[in-house]
Amino acid sequence: MRKKLQTAFQPRQYMLSQDFELYYYEDRALPKVELHTHDYYEFCFFLEGDIEMQVGEETHTILSGDILLIPPHLSHRSIIKSYNKPYRRFVFWISREYCNHLLQSSPDYAYIMQYVETEKCYIFHTDQMAFHTVQSKLLRLLEEMHAKKFGRDAQISICINDLILCLNRLAYEQNTPKRKNSEYVLYQQLAEYIEDHIEEDLSLETLSKKFFVSKYHIAHVFKDNLGISIHQFITKKRLLLCKEAISGKMTITEAYRTFGFGDYSSFYRAFKKEFGISPKDYRDMQMDL
Repeated sequence: MRKKLQTAFQPRQYMLSQDFELYYYEDRALPKVELHTHDYYEFCFFLEGDIEMQVGEETHTILSGDILLIPPHLSHRSIIKSYNKPYRRFVFWISREYCNHLLQSSPDYAYIMQYVETEKCYIFHTDQMAFHTVQSKLLRLLEEMHAKKFGRDAQISICINDLILCLNRLAYEQNTPKRKNSEYVLYQQLAEYIEDHIEEDLSLETLSKKFFVSKYHIAHVFKDNLGISIHQFITKKRLLLCKEAISGKMTITEAYRTFGFGDYSSFYRAFKKEFGISPKDYRDMQMDL
């Protein structure tokens, strides 16, 4: 996966495509990048590295999981502090014309662009779960771009719209305080319980008995507050733990059995869908690294 989707870094600061471009970079040496601007939106998704970003007159330390959005005509550059870690990131360019096209469908597509231009706040910090959700969408888009399947262009359009809407929702939820009502309190309690008992039975029936509310109410509260089903949330949590375990010394079989997957086939499908790579290929990639 890594070699197939990786692009050799090039200093070009203009788009060849009319609408968008997406790249996955992994570098251990780069030429110095000078301050520059361009006439499209640039998203940077930081996976790893010891870097700072200069945006306008300010310099920011960038952490793994950070998302940076640079609007058109704003000067910026990356400053590499050390190559003890590889500099890994996704870079997504999207034209103003394509953004305007999305805006005609719904104003929800433009929230994050309008926010950075009015608030002058360009960096969004994410937790591990949110960033992996974004990363899985980026990988799916990259794979579709590299494939030659029937319906490729239509699928790419769907992937881009899904990615942009996901980023807008993430930004909106970060900047819109949630009401501390009883349903949100229940949601928090459920999330904490799942975190602490991720290796145990977490069926709706079990949670219903634990919290003395109906399983239908639990499903509604979770979907309303997080935007995904409680089953999806638990699966994502377990997949992240499996991924970390496989990166360590645990075998694939031990990992999926430890963290609540009943059989390998269901674990394999979920892992491949979430991370864009099979468990075995991911383990082999980590061994190569």
